[in-house]
Amino acid sequence: MQLPYPYPLSEIKKLIPVKIITGKSDNITGINEIHKVVEGDLSFVDHPKYYDKCLTSAASVVLINSETVDNPQGKTLLISDDPFRDYNVLVRHFRPFIPIQHNISPTAKIGENTIIQTGVVIGEKVQIGNNCIIHPNVSIYNHTQIGDNVIIHANTVIGADAFYFKRRPEGYDKMLSCGRVIIEDDVEIGALCTIDKGVSGDTIIGQGTKLDNQVHIGHGCVIGKNCLFAAQVGVAGKAHIKDNVILWGQVGVSKSLTIGENAVVLAQSGVPKSLEGNRTYFGSPVGDARSKMKEIAALKQLPDLLKRSRK
Repeated sequence: MQLPYPYPLSEIKKLIPVKIITGKSDNITGINEIHKVVEGDLSFVDHPKYYDKCLTSAASVVLINSETVDNPQGKTLLISDDPFRDYNVLVRHFRPFIPIQHNISPTAKIGENTIIQTGVVIGEKVQIGNNCIIHPNVSIYNHTQIGDNVIIHANTVIGADAFYFKRRPEGYDKMLSCGRVIIEDDVEIGALCTIDKGVSGDTIIGQGTKLDNQVHIGHGCVIGKNCLFAAQVGVAGKAHIKDNVILWGQVGVSKSLTIGENAVVLAQSGVPKSLEGNRTYFGSPVGDARSKMKEIAALKQLPDLLKRSRK
C-alpha cells in the first residue's frame, strides 16, 4: 500500500511503541509485506529465519524484534516487541475499515454504458470502467479497480480479506489486509467466484482472462493475460500465473509459485511447486502429462502382475 505522502517516522512512533535506530530514511512512503516492497516502504519481520531477506530487500524501514541484527544496507530499524501487532496498528491507521452505508458508495466511479444489476454492493473508492456488466448480488469491496468490458456473474465476491494468520498460544491473530484487487480489461468472472485482496499489494487479474464458476484466487496473486481457469480451480496466495495458462477443473495451485506461459494443467491436478511454460501437466503432484498417463496405465497392470508372481 502506498501512502498519499511521505510520513515521518517521528509520527509513526506516536502510533506504535518502537525504538528508532536511525538509518538512511526518516520517513516512509508505503507499507508492504516483504515480497511486495519497493524503496520507501516499511516492512516487518518477526522471525530470525527471515531477518536477512527483509534487511536486504528494497524496504527502507524495517519493523523488527531485534536490534542486534546485521544491517548491511543501513536501513532504519523500528525495534518492537511484537512487529506483527504493530504492523496491524499501522494498517488500521492508514487504511481503516469503512462500513458501507449504501449499496453503491457515493465515492465509487462507474464508467459509461456499464450495467449494475439489482443487489450489487460496491464499496468505497471502487473504480469500474466502461461497458461492464455486474450481475445480481456481486460484492465489490473497497478500493477495487475494474477495467473496461468486464463481466462479473452473480454472487461473486471481489476483494475479501487475505487468509493470513499468525498462530499464538491463545489462538490465531489475523493480519489485516490493506491491498486491492485490480481486474484489467476484457476479463470475465463466473458466478460464485472469490478473489481476495492482497495483504498489502495488489491481486491482479490480467487482460482477457476468463474464470469459470466457483474459482478462488488467493491474496496477492498475479494472473497473466488471456488465461483460462475452469470450475473449482483454487489458487493460493502470492502465486504468479503467467500469460495464456489454462487450468482445467479442480486444479489446486499452492502458494508463492510460478506457472510459466502457455502451460496447461489437466483437471484435478495438484501443483505444489513452480512449473515451466509451454508444457502440459497432470497428476498430484503434477508431472509431464504423458509420463503420468503411462504411470497410471502401468499401475492398472499391477494386480495381474501380482497374481502371476504368486503362481
